[in-house]
Amino acid sequence: MSALITAENLSVAFDGTEVVHDVSLSLRPGSCLGIVGESGSGKSVTARSLLGLNGERASVTATRLEAGVDLLRATPAELRSLRGRRIGYVLQDALVSLDPLRRVGAEIAEALRVHGTPRGEREGRVHELLAAAGVPEPELRARQLPSELSGGLRQRALIAAALALDPEVLIADEPTTALDVTVQTQILSLLEASLAEGRAIILISHDLAVVERLADEVLVMKDGRVVEQGPTSQVLSRPQDPYTRRLLAAVPSARSRGSRLSDVPPLELSARDRSALRSRPAADGPLLEVEDVSKRYRGPDGRERTVVRDVSFALEAGETLGIVGESGSGKSTTAQIALGLTEPSAGRALLDGQAWSGIPERLRRPRRRRISMVPQDPLGSFDPRWDVGRIIADAIPAEEAPAGEAPSPRGGRWGRLFRGAGSRGPSERVVELLEAVGLGEGYARRHPLSLSGGQRQRVAIARALATAPEILVLDEPVSALDVSIQAQVLDLLADLQKALGTAHLFISHDLGVVHHVSDRVLVMQDGQVVEQGTADDVFFRPRHPYTRELVDALPHPTLQETA
Repeated sequence: MSALITAENLSVAFDGTEVVHDVSLSLRPGSCLGIVGESGSGKSVTARSLLGLNGERASVTATRLEAGVDLLRATPAELRSLRGRRIGYVLQDALVSLDPLRRVGAEIAEALRVHGTPRGEREGRVHELLAAAGVPEPELRARQLPSELSGGLRQRALIAAALALDPEVLIADEPTTALDVTVQTQILSLLEASLAEGRAIILISHDLAVVERLADEVLVMKDGRVVEQGPTSQVLSRPQDPYTRRLLAAVPSARSRGSRLSDVPPLELSARDRSALRSRPAADGPLLEVEDVSKRYRGPDGRERTVVRDVSFALEAGETLGIVGESGSGKSTTAQIALGLTEPSAGRALLDGQAWSGIPERLRRPRRRRISMVPQDPLGSFDPRWDVGRIIADAIPAEEAPAGEAPSPRGGRWGRLFRGAGSRGPSERVVELLEAVGLGEGYARRHPLSLSGGQRQRVAIARALATAPEILVLDEPVSALDVSIQAQVLDLLADLQKALGTAHLFISHDLGVVHHVSDRVLVMQDGQVVEQGTADDVFFRPRHPYTRELVDALPHPTLQETA
């Protein structure tokens, strides 16, 4: 059986700097090749080379590079014909890859239009594709803008678009990022069905459990080179390269709870900082309380929908409360209410015992630095005109609070730990914050669009830490990170929480991550809390059928058990 894609000694350089070195791979019908590695390892650049999508600055060389045509000599017209019809591509960042001004149905129908599908057949085909990708109410979702969909729904719409022309090969770059485990299972089942029909798949993912379930062969990349390659069962159960072993050791799970995932040393605090921290007054009641909140929205069809219903929880200082549930279950809306960015239709939120919802913004503003957020879509929260250094520096508070703003009754002036003191200026704090999340000083001069999805997420975390918040709301904070950087960030968050007593509201679709970091877990379905309790009780002894469904949907938990 002839190969659908063949690459021999593939190298890619940008402006003379080589970023992919001598990569070789072969893909046959019905097979799946998994490519894993850290952000910046060359995974996506390798994939884009197979479609001629690396841009004019790229120099691509290979002994052989074929996908039905000679890709080294293909004309632009031949490449356009190849894309979509022969090779489908699921882009890495679904949150920004859909046209924000075009309705989802029109976005998916575009490929059908360009390749000649009759107008009368397109709408029905779009609905079929959305339903196959696990999108509920496909007729409604097709009429909505991307901004009206959750991150998971946008990801599924992007997958539907890639499958529109039934391609022979599907390149899936992080196809399950931002998806909860039940929808992830639907997508993986869809990809498995595609393999059974003879379609070949290149799966790029930082989720090793997903790769273990789907891939026949795994290729491990580091710094643009292949460090290990072979059958999935061999590479993931008996890795030979130290780098592969570090990746496996960094996978969070129930067994890793309470231990470090990375080899990065714990955060060290000075004696002055430790003294300041000890002087903080003891907590008197919960930091954040959400009481019977509900939120209703009117959809484009005129119907009013309740997206959050009667949700209650309390968050204590130093505690991590994990929130899990399917996309559209109300997790992010609940977080927006907790942040004071969305007013509940009913119920109330309290910050340190004082009203946080239902009050004018001018009364909230003096307390806003006490609660900070890491958003699910970091790129959409950045000013595209600013470089990374300015983005982070803008969030660093001045040494003295603005006139009329009282210091936090819980925190005093312990913000010195983050802002620095005396001669330590903001530029040095920017560098320290970048290094704390696994980036270096050079990133301060780069712009968000030049960063990978994982690098942008780390910048967002650094910015959130700049205000020394007492509460950190983390909405999918590590969903775009490879496992080794994810491990560093989770360890960093744990170090900061231990040192400062910060409370974390941690929203994630990754149950392994939630179990690793959380003291208590709240499970949401259709806008309601169906179960809550300690992390071990919820995951080891689930009472509600939906919670059991979530736990049972975890892909190949054996990998997490042995990591």
